[in-house]
Amino acid sequence: MKNLIWQAETVEMKSLNNLFITMTSKSCNNHCKHCYIDFPMYKRGEDFIKTEIIQKAIEDTKQEPVQCIYLTGAEPMTHPDFNAILRLCLKRCNVCICTNGSLINEKKARFFKKVSEETSNEIIFKISIDHYDEMKNDSIRYRGAFRQAWFAIKALQKYNFSPIIAVTNYYNEPKEDIYNGFKELFNNLNYDLDSNHIIISPWHDKNKTSETPAEYRDQKLDCKNSRVLSDKGIYSCPFLSNDYRGRCGNDFNDYMKKTTLETDFCQTCLKSKDPIFSIDFSKFE
Repeated sequence: MKNLIWQAETVEMKSLNNLFITMTSKSCNNHCKHCYIDFPMYKRGEDFIKTEIIQKAIEDTKQEPVQCIYLTGAEPMTHPDFNAILRLCLKRCNVCICTNGSLINEKKARFFKKVSEETSNEIIFKISIDHYDEMKNDSIRYRGAFRQAWFAIKALQKYNFSPIIAVTNYYNEPKEDIYNGFKELFNNLNYDLDSNHIIISPWHDKNKTSETPAEYRDQKLDCKNSRVLSDKGIYSCPFLSNDYRGRCGNDFNDYMKKTTLETDFCQTCLKSKDPIFSIDFSKFE
């Protein structure tokens, strides 16, 4: 008789190249319909990570080959100590700010330029825009989201930053069509958008259960070279931040380097050819 029991596979982290910091899990100025985070229905949550926790994590991982620290969230720039944390992380390595761009104006872009000149490490921006069509983008995010992100990109470009566009493929369109649409859009900004500056990721529908589990075939998964720091401990990937199924330990002095691909989030990653959250810096070399 055929064995119908499905057993989740295990992935071991090869090296800690990417450190994600969940600045907040619940504080965001947007509530996008496609977001994988479960936000409070009526109350605005405030669960900002303490600077001391980040400082300890940086100290504990000083022997690890961390190439980039990602400030993520919900919306990381809502953190009241964001500027100080950015400077702290830049002392260690490159920093990527994963943001919807709504809090970036020309004054803030000027601040980022000043901070970048204080260090040899680089500030990278991942700005979320989910469609090159304004109406389609705003229908899944919020009214005005497209223009706010567009304004942020223009402000950053003025100070010689080249943001990466992070697209969640909510409408399940061909990647080539999405890329061509954004390339035409950015031509109006005199910005030559190359394929390395746009990351198109599949949408994880948290209301749907994966019926046919994908097999692990040595795909490029974030959990193979990344870990997430939150105010509650260490987790295997941003999808599973503060989820007991992705918990790896209390701190970086003693944490698990193995991850079991048991969740529907893992199935979304397995079906993607590229990492969903981290940047493949080899493409920029």
